[in-house]
Amino acid sequence: MSAKKVITSGMRPTGSLHLGNLIGALENWVKLQDEYQCFYFIVDWHSLTTPGSQNSVGYQYTTNLADNIYQMALDWLSAGLDPNKSTIFIQSHVPEVAELFLLLGMITPLGWLERNPTYREMLEDYKIEYPTYGLLGYPTLQAADILIYKGEYVPVGKDQESHVNLARDIAGRFNNIYGKNVFPLPEALLTQMPKVPSLDNPNRKMSKSSGNYIAIAHSPEETVERVKSMFTDPAKIRKNDKGHPDGCVVFSFHTIYNKEKIDLIRFECQEGKRGCVDCKMELANVMNKALFEIRERRKELANRPQYIKEVLFEGAQKARSVAQKTLAEVKEVMKLNY
Repeated sequence: MSAKKVITSGMRPTGSLHLGNLIGALENWVKLQDEYQCFYFIVDWHSLTTPGSQNSVGYQYTTNLADNIYQMALDWLSAGLDPNKSTIFIQSHVPEVAELFLLLGMITPLGWLERNPTYREMLEDYKIEYPTYGLLGYPTLQAADILIYKGEYVPVGKDQESHVNLARDIAGRFNNIYGKNVFPLPEALLTQMPKVPSLDNPNRKMSKSSGNYIAIAHSPEETVERVKSMFTDPAKIRKNDKGHPDGCVVFSFHTIYNKEKIDLIRFECQEGKRGCVDCKMELANVMNKALFEIRERRKELANRPQYIKEVLFEGAQKARSVAQKTLAEVKEVMKLNY
């Protein structure tokens, strides 16, 4: 039997995850770990480049970083990531990544980084007057994250494909310069991710920065209250008013959590046979039912903080053993093994 293909992927530590993270990434990661050799890591170094979490003098706040990492790891394990199937760890606990980042930085053309669309978007969106070297160079660090474990696939949505392509270009350039295929050329493993909207706008993705989200860690009661706050069709004032479900956040969530009834819900809304209050309560009930097992596991794991730390420690040890071999090979072809 041939060896499993290698998948790598990471998330910035933002604390407890919301439903967009769960549906858009975690559920897919859980499925992939049965078919691939998976390296899943919490990218704490990448989080230092996020402009929105810098203070007035430009330095990154790290006060809550440790708790954010813990909460994210707790959600990962609650959602079904299995340390017996996947290597789960913190990015910075594998220092070889930083060394590879430095070496790859020596061969990454500046123009590639400056043309990165995400970099330009962040400069504009956050009105960054003095961009940092870390922000400009984060795609090279991202490439190091993938290549140090010889990642062959990176699960992403279509909007993230360019990031994987840049890592592929860096890997190819390194192989060409040093005349040996040290790195596989990573490919985007495109996944169809349901769009999980913000609670107040069907056209905007759910995000914690907006405050309009539902977290895995929220209680059933909190979930009900947040569903009650969801944006609905402004033209549907009374129950018997004909609705327009395609512009309604509540309907968007029904397409995710209540698929078997979606045609009926659409019909009843359009014909004025379904009230918004009842529609929201039905949604809250099916959402809480769908999240019940994950939340129960989270409660159980929250009482075992030492276990969470052990998973991350052991994952880092496994990841380092792979990273050290890759780095040794890199140094050999670069003639740095003196």
